[in-house]
Amino acid sequence: MSGRAPLRPAAAGAIIAILALVVLAADQLAKHFALQNLPYQEPVHVISDFLIFYLTRNSGAAFSLGADATWIFTIALSAVAVVIVWLAATRVRSRLWAVALGLLLGGVLGNLGDRLFRDPGFGVGHVVDFIDTPWMWFIPGMPGGIYNIADMFIVSMMIGVAILVLVGLHFDGSRDKRAANQEQEAGASGPAAPESGD
Repeated sequence: MSGRAPLRPAAAGAIIAILALVVLAADQLAKHFALQNLPYQEPVHVISDFLIFYLTRNSGAAFSLGADATWIFTIALSAVAVVIVWLAATRVRSRLWAVALGLLLGGVLGNLGDRLFRDPGFGVGHVVDFIDTPWMWFIPGMPGGIYNIADMFIVSMMIGVAILVLVGLHFDGSRDKRAANQEQEAGASGPAAPESGD
């Protein structure tokens, strides 16, 4: 692990904001392209059955889950966005946490924007989905789902957050003593004291 100093608050906030804006822009541009160029609910095989574009509107969560609870997801996305912004302003000093939370925030804002500003109305807007990868749905009996760029970052960064928690990396970049000791036992050099600046 690096011994770099923790990020300053402004630097952590800047990383989170820039990454969030990049993901938000990519998501909204992709949705604009899909709405302008794809037929509605007709499959367009881009790479055989490996990658299919299928434009649809989703009132539920990522991968079309919970289609009857639109307001709940709007509130949940808003709450997640507020928590990430609060963490960016008050707690995050780790580069890895800043990257993970910035990408997660971008995904959250992408779908939240759809909830707030797309039809059928404010707060209950349907999210634009258009990516179908049937090979991903490897669990027998599990229905496939259509998703978008924002969903990809939400799901992948939630996994990333879980990994950061499991390895004991704190928001300030320090490590749990137990995690540091295990790393040292696995062959890492240096003292087992918590490190900072990750």
